[in-house]
Amino acid sequence: MASRAPADRFLFYAFLGLLLWVPLPFGSNVTWASSLMQTWVFLIAILWLVQYYRGKVSLNQPFVRAWPVTACLLATLLWVVVQSLPLPAGVLGLLSPRALDIHSTTHSYPSLSLDVYATRQAALQTLAYLLFFCLTLLLVNNERRIKRLALAIILGGLFQAAYGSLTMLSGGGVATGTFINRNHLAGYLEISLAAGIGLMLAELSSTPAAGWRDSARRLLRTLLANKARVRLALVVMVIGLVLTRSRGGNVAFAASLSAAGGFYLLVVRKLSGGTIAFFASLLVIDLLVVGNFFGIEKVAERFQQTSVDSVQRVDTDRDALAMLRDFPLTGTGAGSFYAVYPMYTSAVDVTGFTRDAEDDYLQFACEFGLFFAAVLGTAVLASLWTAIRAQLKRRDPLLQGMGFAATMAIVALLIHSAVDFNLQIPANAALFVVMLALGWVCRYWDPLAFARAGRDRAAPVSGRHRPP
Repeated sequence: MASRAPADRFLFYAFLGLLLWVPLPFGSNVTWASSLMQTWVFLIAILWLVQYYRGKVSLNQPFVRAWPVTACLLATLLWVVVQSLPLPAGVLGLLSPRALDIHSTTHSYPSLSLDVYATRQAALQTLAYLLFFCLTLLLVNNERRIKRLALAIILGGLFQAAYGSLTMLSGGGVATGTFINRNHLAGYLEISLAAGIGLMLAELSSTPAAGWRDSARRLLRTLLANKARVRLALVVMVIGLVLTRSRGGNVAFAASLSAAGGFYLLVVRKLSGGTIAFFASLLVIDLLVVGNFFGIEKVAERFQQTSVDSVQRVDTDRDALAMLRDFPLTGTGAGSFYAVYPMYTSAVDVTGFTRDAEDDYLQFACEFGLFFAAVLGTAVLASLWTAIRAQLKRRDPLLQGMGFAATMAIVALLIHSAVDFNLQIPANAALFVVMLALGWVCRYWDPLAFARAGRDRAAPVSGRHRPP
C-alpha cells in the first residue's frame, strides 16, 4: 500500500506561504496587514489542533524540549493581558503609583497600561508570535521541510534584496524593499543571509580532503553546481544589504558572520579547508568586491558623519530611560510606547510622533517592565544556546548547518536591536521567532522517530486489526 501524504502537509505549505507574505505589505507594520498575519497563523494553529484531536498528528521531541521558551512566551502573553485589565485603585497604586496618578488625572481606564487598546492589540500580536514558535516546532519535522523552510526564507530575502536594489538604482535613494525603513530591510536580510549561509554549509563535505586539489574541487562543486542558485542569492542579498546604507545592519551582519563563522571553524568543523575557503569567499568576495562596487563606501561615510538623525536617536533613548525610571516593574503597557513617549520627550519642536524607541531592549523594558523584558531575554538566550548545542552535538550536516543559521540570525538581531527596532516590525519579529524555534528543531529532531511514524502511516490496516 502506498504511503499517504502527511496530514499536516497543507498546513506546512500554508505556513511557508505566510512567511513569504508577511514582509510584502510594509513588513506587516500596518494595522490591516498585521491583522491578516494574525488571522492566518491562528487558522493554521486551529487546523493543526483539529488534526491533533483526530489523531492525525502528534507532539514531537523539539516541541516538548522547547517548553522553557514556550512557557516564557506564554507567561509574557498572560502579563500583557493583565496589563490591560481594570484594577482597583489600591492595587494599581501598589503596583504602579505613576500609572495611578496619570489615570486619576485623566479619569481614564484604571489599568497598568496607559493605552489599553494598544495593549490588547499587542496581546493578539504576542499570541501570534507564540504560535509562530510552536508551529515551526511542530510542522518543520523532517529534513525535506527543514530545507524548504530555509529555501522559503532565502526566496523572501532574494525578492526583497532584488526589489530594493532595483528601486534604489533607479533613483530611490536607498534600498528599502517593501519595508518603510531601510534598517528593517537590513534586519530581514540578516536573517535571510544566515539561512542561506547555513544551507550552503550543510552541503560542504565533512570528510577531510585528499590534498588542496580535492579541497578546491569540493569548493567549486559547492559554489558552481547544484547550490549555485543559493550562492547567487547570497550575492544579491549582500548587494541589497549594502544598498540599504544601514550602519547597524551591515555591522550586525559582519559581526555575526565573524563570530558564528569563527565558532563553526574552530569548534564544529575544526578548521576544515572547505569551510575556511567558503567563509573567506563570503568576507572577501561579497563584502569587499561586491560591497565596493555597489557602494559600501557610502556606509563608511555614514559612520564618519555625525548626523542630526544620530543626535535624535540619543535623545529618544535618553527620554525612554526617563520613562523606564517611572515604570520599572510593570511597564507602561505593551504597544503603548508611542502614546506615552510625548510625556517624556525633550524635543522642543515636535513635528510628528515617535512610534518606537531606537533600541529594542529599551522599548521592551519600558512597555513590559524589567522583569518580563528579562523573561523574553531568557527565551532568546535559551534558544541561542540550543542552536549552538545543535552544532556541537548533531552529526548530520544539515542540522549542523541550520543550527549555524539560527545562531547567526539570533546574534545578528541581538546586535542590531541595540540601535534599532527591528523586533517591533511584525515581519522581522515573526521570522526571528521562527529562527529561535529552528535551533530547537536542529537540536532535538529525531529522524528515527519520524521514520517510525512514516511506517505506521504506510502500514495497511487488516480487517482483523481495523478499529471499530
